[in-house]
Amino acid sequence: MDKINKVLIANRGEIALRILRACKELGIKTVAVYSTADKDLKHVRLADEAVCIGPPPSTESYLNIPALIAAAEVTHADAIHPGYGFLSESADFAQRVEESGFIFIGPRASNIRVMGDKVAAIEAMQKSGVPCVPGSDGGLGTDEQENIRLANKIGFPIIIKASGGGGGRGMQVVEKESELLPLIELAKSEGQSFFGNPEVYMEKFLTTPRHVEIQVLADEHGNAVHLGERDCSMQRRHQKVVEEAPAPGVSPELRNQIGKVCADACKAINYRGAGTFEFLFENDEFYFIEMNTRVQVEHPVTEMITGVDIVREQILIADGQPLSFTQDDVQIKGFSIECRINAEDPNNFMPSPGKITQFHAAGGLGVRVDSHIYNGYCVPPHYDSMIGKLITFADTRLGAIIKMQNALDEMVIDGIKTNIPLQARIMADETFRRGGMNIHYLEKMLGEH
Repeated sequence: MDKINKVLIANRGEIALRILRACKELGIKTVAVYSTADKDLKHVRLADEAVCIGPPPSTESYLNIPALIAAAEVTHADAIHPGYGFLSESADFAQRVEESGFIFIGPRASNIRVMGDKVAAIEAMQKSGVPCVPGSDGGLGTDEQENIRLANKIGFPIIIKASGGGGGRGMQVVEKESELLPLIELAKSEGQSFFGNPEVYMEKFLTTPRHVEIQVLADEHGNAVHLGERDCSMQRRHQKVVEEAPAPGVSPELRNQIGKVCADACKAINYRGAGTFEFLFENDEFYFIEMNTRVQVEHPVTEMITGVDIVREQILIADGQPLSFTQDDVQIKGFSIECRINAEDPNNFMPSPGKITQFHAAGGLGVRVDSHIYNGYCVPPHYDSMIGKLITFADTRLGAIIKMQNALDEMVIDGIKTNIPLQARIMADETFRRGGMNIHYLEKMLGEH
């Protein structure tokens, strides 16, 4: 490594352990940071150094930029990896990291800033030739008649979205003209209260789309590649539950076509690092919705079908090295499925923190477990309920599903409730087994829609 010899991991849980493993394979020393609730995390025990950065609330620990920078300074780290969630898509954090003399393992702050603003992101993608959902092509003004004219031009139903939004917040579906103006105001107030930004924009509301996303990697030498697509349509309340790659019904020709557009867009915006272009996919058409400027929770399914270690590539790119392979080297083989394992009641989805009294990981050929839990580990109540990911790989999609069913049967997590029964139900569902469900399917299956 030219510049990076020690990495501070600014995260927790399974992604922190994933980053630590990649660093160890590259011969890089690691610094774990942790809140007082997380002193027993597996990666904290395995890291070369560990620094407590505050009490359990994430605002006082994992979101505390001065504490993270100070931890990097006292341990003489060279770089900071943000993982996903927390500060991973904070342009201010990326900027502070670089200004403090450290390498941010991720995109430039300018990239994060543009892509974090949904309106700016759509404008940038349109310029780069990425297909977008028909919409207002920018934030809505205060001219009510113009907004009504625009909505009718796009065609109802439409959706109003907060420019700074995410996670399903700041969105309002408008079925008819009489609902438009009040719902614009509601979306504005939600945008202001949740994200500190009242700007909203308007898009055509696709009624039965799938959620298909393209994984990209780009270095600072002008190289960019795509690693195919993932289908993340099995969602509940805009939260992904099951992900798979490749996506059912996407032909190699369509994959290469949209993948090339995304890779070319990375070059056009001078993007650096790992990123994901998220699309709504309906009637064989891709419509860009947003770009995630970080590693995704579901990156393992792409790793399984391509053989590319995405986190390793992130670190090498941040070190200033060119991509270690070209687009022609990327071969997509087999099928992979990921089930998110959450510490929650499988019936009412209430979080279920507590002590894990027994843990047995699933295993066997084509089975991967990305998790930080162990016998005796206490799941804290302060953070996201995801405690691991179960990933399977096989030559066929049905083979990957059958492997997943067996792995779910084999996995034991006692002492707390988990969503393993729900995941088993999904794997046995005939519609899921056929593939190609839209983003509303899981809620309908659960009787919530």
